[in-house]
Amino acid sequence: MTANQATLPERAIPLGDAKRSKIELEPLAGALGASVFGVDVSGPLADSLRADLYGAFLDYQVLFVKNARPLSPIQHRDFAGLFGEIDDEPFTFPFKTPTVDGHPEILMNVKEAADRSLNVGGFWHADVTYRARPHKAAILYAKEAPAFGGDTMFANQYLAYEALSPGLRALLDGLKAEHASSMPYGGESARFASVSRNAAPRPEDRKFAASRYERAAEVSVIANDHPVVRTHPETGRRCLYVNRGFTARFTDMTAAESLPLLEFLWEHASRPEFTCRYKWAQNDIAIWDNRCTQHHALDDYNQLRRMRRVQIGGRPLIRAMAA
Repeated sequence: MTANQATLPERAIPLGDAKRSKIELEPLAGALGASVFGVDVSGPLADSLRADLYGAFLDYQVLFVKNARPLSPIQHRDFAGLFGEIDDEPFTFPFKTPTVDGHPEILMNVKEAADRSLNVGGFWHADVTYRARPHKAAILYAKEAPAFGGDTMFANQYLAYEALSPGLRALLDGLKAEHASSMPYGGESARFASVSRNAAPRPEDRKFAASRYERAAEVSVIANDHPVVRTHPETGRRCLYVNRGFTARFTDMTAAESLPLLEFLWEHASRPEFTCRYKWAQNDIAIWDNRCTQHHALDDYNQLRRMRRVQIGGRPLIRAMAA
């Protein structure tokens, strides 16, 4: 049993036994991330195995299950449900993607080999922080992965907070920020457009108009205030909670007043030493903690990539801060 497992409040995952962990972990980088071997997630897992997996999820913040068998939509959904309540609310433009037939809770993220349109997640962000209840976690399954390229990067927001000076931490601890689905700074100009050895990004590759799905004019802006520094409800660690994708300004400050410090924090949050980078293979599964990480999907491949995704709902952050 890990130290985290011994202190988790309101845990729905059963506690493991006192025996040696039954999962094989290989750390991916010094900051965060680990590959998991020898776990078949296509069927039910024993309680002690679930506890070990959940403890590793809290410890490493993002897990990558290797050598998994192909997952059906139902198996994907059932495995995701081990991490909490499944959220089936659709994303907003320009990231609203199709769902698996008969499974509105499973999103599809597909790029064909010649597709230069919108790359979902092509900038540093945490998911849907504009909501009152941002996601707790996401479980992404690689149905088909490119032979090279298409990696995903993750950044540890515990380290981002802890590496700040005591004076800046004291300032941020008392602040809140508005997060908005309009993405005033995480829009087209912030996106990582398609690139390869022989093709530089074109301006039009950043355009949200390339999205094949819901138009911006049909979507109302969603905005909510959240603490700039949040306390993780299970580990008790504090982490930085602003991202270029959705953070618009500090509460009770103007956008112009907020931007210089936000720019610093956005750059700081994705410093290379806080990150890991993962190369996908077919049937890989990623599970990341959206409460204490950011991620960035690289668009450097001209090959077919088919991903399926299930997201786990979170608690309101103000309540989590008070818990």
